[in-house]
Amino acid sequence: MDYTAEQIEVLGDIEAVRKRPGMYIGGVGIRGLHHLLWEIVDNSIDEALAGYCKNITVILHKDGSASVEDDGRGIPTEMHELGKPAVEIVLTKLHAGGKFGKKAYRVAGGLHGVGLSVVNALSEWLEVEVRRNGKVYYQKYSRGLPLTPLRVVGKSDETGTKIRFKPDEEIFESTEFRKDIVAQRLKELAYLNKGIRLKLIDERSGEEEEFCSEEGIKGYVERLNRNKPRLHDVIYFSGERNGIIVEVAIQFTDTEIENILYFANNINTIEGGTHAVGFRAGLTRAINEFGKKYVKKFKPLSGADVREGLTAVVSVKVPDPQF
Repeated sequence: MDYTAEQIEVLGDIEAVRKRPGMYIGGVGIRGLHHLLWEIVDNSIDEALAGYCKNITVILHKDGSASVEDDGRGIPTEMHELGKPAVEIVLTKLHAGGKFGKKAYRVAGGLHGVGLSVVNALSEWLEVEVRRNGKVYYQKYSRGLPLTPLRVVGKSDETGTKIRFKPDEEIFESTEFRKDIVAQRLKELAYLNKGIRLKLIDERSGEEEEFCSEEGIKGYVERLNRNKPRLHDVIYFSGERNGIIVEVAIQFTDTEIENILYFANNINTIEGGTHAVGFRAGLTRAINEFGKKYVKKFKPLSGADVREGLTAVVSVKVPDPQF
């Protein structure tokens, strides 16, 4: 079998995503399907973290599509130097977005310039509506490619973005969104971003839920421990250094169960990270130093002993996360 220059293929951005979707969303099962929705929701949350968005609405439509609408600044619609509207560039080009520098977003989650174009590529169709500059802009796509040019369809004094998409049955094993999974994630985001209002509408069942927490992760820990014997009130503290924001809420329970959740830019870092290592080491050191100073005949405790019965949420907001 020959191996020559003729065997070297160069795929376009959209074609590459559709050929190897698992590289971008982790798979084509139920987890990958919901990852599409998370990418769009994360964009709205990033607008909230930047101080421009207070309300996010997620709708699970009867036709199998889903939509996310926010009241942020709206994706830019002006012409880009590549000769197309900026919103079209964001929807069709990998590594195109406003999150690489720090001019538009101080911190951000998601796939940094990849998420929205990946959602577009893996959707049977996608519609984008932008309220910006006193106008309402609209464009429709099919499997990553524009069906219509960006056009003005109305006027509006408000700002924001609405993305509606239908996952492609040619790609995914199942295209049915699960309300319980979506509700859990939105509830989580409400605790991690206090004051932001997230609404979930399931048109299939007619159910509606709204999530908003004024207490943030402190309320999250209280919810996690609502059915456990608690030894004290939730301890909460926060701080910022070198542009990194840290929030910690802890509460010990009269159980042997350790339940610590770690988040970086609203993303649950299940595999840990430097913030997890730092929290565990700092907590163990603080408890042992206190014991040595105030407890007679104190014997140092191991990290596992210190964390027995502990429920905690650790959330960091980092300008340049390494996922």
